[in-house]
Amino acid sequence: MKDRLHRLLRNTGADYAEIRIEESLRTSISFTGKALEDCSQSVSYGGNVRALFKGGWGFTTFNSLDELDGKVKKAVEHAMSIGMRRNEELTLTVVDPVVAHVPLDAKRNPADVPIARKVEIVKGYNDIVLGFDKRITTSNSRYGDKIRKLVYANSDGAYVVTESLDLFCAVMPMVQTGAGTFFGRAFNGSSNDFGVVLGLESDVEQGCRDAIAISESQQVKGGSYTVVIDPMLAGVFIHEAFGHLSEGDNVYEDPGLQKVMVFGREFGPKSLNVADTGLDVGTRGHIVYDDEGVPAERTDLIREGKLVGRLHSRETAAKMGERATGNARAIAYSFPPIPRMRNTVIESGDVPFEDMIKETALGIYAIGARGGETNGELFTFSAADGYMIRNGKIAERVRDITLTGNVFDTLKNIDRIGNDYHLRDSGGGCGKGGQFPLPVSHASPHIRIQNVVVGGK
Repeated sequence: MKDRLHRLLRNTGADYAEIRIEESLRTSISFTGKALEDCSQSVSYGGNVRALFKGGWGFTTFNSLDELDGKVKKAVEHAMSIGMRRNEELTLTVVDPVVAHVPLDAKRNPADVPIARKVEIVKGYNDIVLGFDKRITTSNSRYGDKIRKLVYANSDGAYVVTESLDLFCAVMPMVQTGAGTFFGRAFNGSSNDFGVVLGLESDVEQGCRDAIAISESQQVKGGSYTVVIDPMLAGVFIHEAFGHLSEGDNVYEDPGLQKVMVFGREFGPKSLNVADTGLDVGTRGHIVYDDEGVPAERTDLIREGKLVGRLHSRETAAKMGERATGNARAIAYSFPPIPRMRNTVIESGDVPFEDMIKETALGIYAIGARGGETNGELFTFSAADGYMIRNGKIAERVRDITLTGNVFDTLKNIDRIGNDYHLRDSGGGCGKGGQFPLPVSHASPHIRIQNVVVGGK
């Protein structure tokens, strides 16, 4: 295979060309209430050819190796057709071509677990929800796994074969009242161990208790508060509100953002350190090589409060005169790779969680993420759960906590970073450019932020 791909990529007439071939096995199971709505396994096979000529990209896909010769020619033709009009000197940042084979190193491989057993596990969690309390009106319980083999070759001489795994389980008890629908959650995920989805019974029961308690709590009073944010919500915040602003294509394509995202600019206190890494083995964001054959690394984004890095493909790195960081990722062979996050984290500080609470006269303790959106520098996030903080103590439970603001102002208003760094993978994924859900991770300790606008009654 290696010799054939390199032969096809040789002397194409393009400035650069690459081939990716992907084979994947996917399992999907979901319950809504008592109904088993999905129980399926699917095999996908295909690939793509991408070619670059004078700033023009050509991209074609295929589902059989018999088509490969013609698809290479077609991608080059498309690139030349566009490039002859653009006539741009677009190069890719130089990286050493890698020749490597990365086998799947799983503690427990879901391929060895019969689908009937997987259904039994998810049904067991779902049954706990439905039998827990009559106030719980329904449930949503999901499991998914994907085992992928990716063969990658480019005209620089790289040839990388990667076998990888992604899996998750997520259980959501729901309580519906006249005031709305309220959720509890239990979840876990991994890139190397089916075992993380086992033994979640106590988490599911706690999710049921949370759903009921949230439904019976009072709506938070809107205003500006000191807010202590738990590791899950802080991780989602740094991913959504700042991580996307650090992706090279987003910066390159937005002149306004270029003026803001200047290296050396101060974005937070000296205790604030933010990074994106593919090196955390077992997390859903773990990769060894990205989809351009570039080795994964740890990329510092903020160091001691100052902007020091961003996330690149080879193309965006070249456009901005920076280096490739191993962040070019595609959700499947039908898409070209673009700059995407891996595991985006706020690093641990030195403040105990208890001290954050003790030092807060009036505030909110926001827990988990129910959803949110970003629009450039502006963000809106809804916490899944929360409590008032009164006179240095956690007080009554409150709901409908919506946090809004400008990400850069919010980062500057971080005044405490906890010593309790925590990562637990969820059952979700990241969306960008029509590619969803890409497996990613995020993590953080507890953090405290001053002057956060909180929506409520």
